[in-house]
Amino acid sequence: MDYCNIPSPCYVLDEKSLRRNLELIKLVKERAGVEIILAFKAFAMWSVFPIIREYIHFSTASSLAEARLAFEEMGSPAHTYGPAYTDKEFPAIMNCSSHITFNSLAQFERFYPQTQFNNISCGLRINPEFSDVETDLYNPCAPGSRLGVVADLLGDKLPEGVEGLHFHTLCESSSYDLEKTLNVVDDKFGRFFSQIKWLNMGGGHLMTREGYDVEHLISLLKSFKAKYPHLQIILEPGSAFVWRTGVLVSSVIDIVENKGIKTAMLDVSFACHMPDCLEMPYKPTIVGATNAIPGKPTYRMGGNSCLSGDFYGDWSFEEELKIGERIVFEDMIHYTMVKTTMFNGVSHPGMGMWTKDNEFRLIREFGYEDYKNRMS
Repeated sequence: MDYCNIPSPCYVLDEKSLRRNLELIKLVKERAGVEIILAFKAFAMWSVFPIIREYIHFSTASSLAEARLAFEEMGSPAHTYGPAYTDKEFPAIMNCSSHITFNSLAQFERFYPQTQFNNISCGLRINPEFSDVETDLYNPCAPGSRLGVVADLLGDKLPEGVEGLHFHTLCESSSYDLEKTLNVVDDKFGRFFSQIKWLNMGGGHLMTREGYDVEHLISLLKSFKAKYPHLQIILEPGSAFVWRTGVLVSSVIDIVENKGIKTAMLDVSFACHMPDCLEMPYKPTIVGATNAIPGKPTYRMGGNSCLSGDFYGDWSFEEELKIGERIVFEDMIHYTMVKTTMFNGVSHPGMGMWTKDNEFRLIREFGYEDYKNRMS
């Protein structure tokens, strides 16, 4: 990928890497005999949905907007789960959904009657009160969580009309994490499995990560299906689809120094364009840079918003950085574009693709009108 000839700033999806991930996901789907669907909350670049549809046909939505995107651009009704539905939006959500999962018994009781005339399969999100996710921000099973129904509230029989159960406990996790979760789910909720048609195991299955035990995942899913052969098993990863499939290209626009700390000021923002770096937090990889090494030119990376904490660091380079030099952040396709903001009105990165024919194609640029139209 020729970074110098890509406009800055810009997210760039690599088509070959995307197809490689999709091939693996399709392989797991077929060998395990399960349904794997794309979670828009991690990736919703609809211009590449035609590529995704060559391998995977369905998607999961968490809002009316995502459900419409599934129906209109993915070309199939969504598997929809929302933490809370409103009277205003629910009819439109039904029009775009094949499955709707409810976060609480009260929401199910309120809206289920409307679904009976729309050929929709309804489910409940369950909370097994178990998760290996260590960061509380991403742990849906933390004490007091608002997400899902705990086993104690369900008694011995599900409400009439519930055809499926849905749990989500993982975050960039392994098949062994799923195995531990499944053991808890089976123990706490297995008594209901004879009453349902499908079980959605949520997202967080990072099967495309290097070192992920794909064979163990397939074996685990096949064993579970053998135990409950009547159940349709659904997985809805997001990150796995686009893990390590692209970059965020940026440029150095200034270099400032304070108390011996040099900061490379960029034309992108951690707060606006790479929010998970600050929220998780995690330190991204920069092409051609390393972690700080004494004696080498070392810099923080500074975002171009006025938020004081809009920086991350430090990285070392072989040579001193220069104004105009490209800074390329790796693995910046999942949970980036879907979470960006236009805080401060800072310039939003474009979106492009490095095609399988080794050509760059600019898909979208953003400008003043995009910012203005978000305001009133």
